[in-house]
Amino acid sequence: MKKYMIIGAILITGMIFAQAPKPQLEAVGNKVKATYFYENGQVQQEGFYKNGKLDGKWTSYDKNGNKLAVAEYQKGEKVGKWFFWKDSTLSEVDYANNKIASVKHWKKEAIVNMY
Repeated sequence: MKKYMIIGAILITGMIFAQAPKPQLEAVGNKVKATYFYENGQVQQEGFYKNGKLDGKWTSYDKNGNKLAVAEYQKGEKVGKWFFWKDSTLSEVDYANNKIASVKHWKKEAIVNMY
């Protein structure tokens, strides 16, 4: 299963360099917010760069605007909890020292709505 998560992480970072419409770049404090788009105009991915490296929260979406992943970078390295949505499964990948430390999976049926 770790192999699946590694492939997912590579796809997220690889999407940044995919051929698509030009990204929208915006200065936000000491970072640059980058928004990448699909050819249909939907947001593909958005996040921040600092000193030319991925930094902070990055979110990826499918062509219909549904969230696919939320990732966290610090100085270009993978850190913290990353979340991946696929069909009825939510996967949580914890990164430490830019490497996968643990992986958890939840099925939609197992999620309890408290409200």
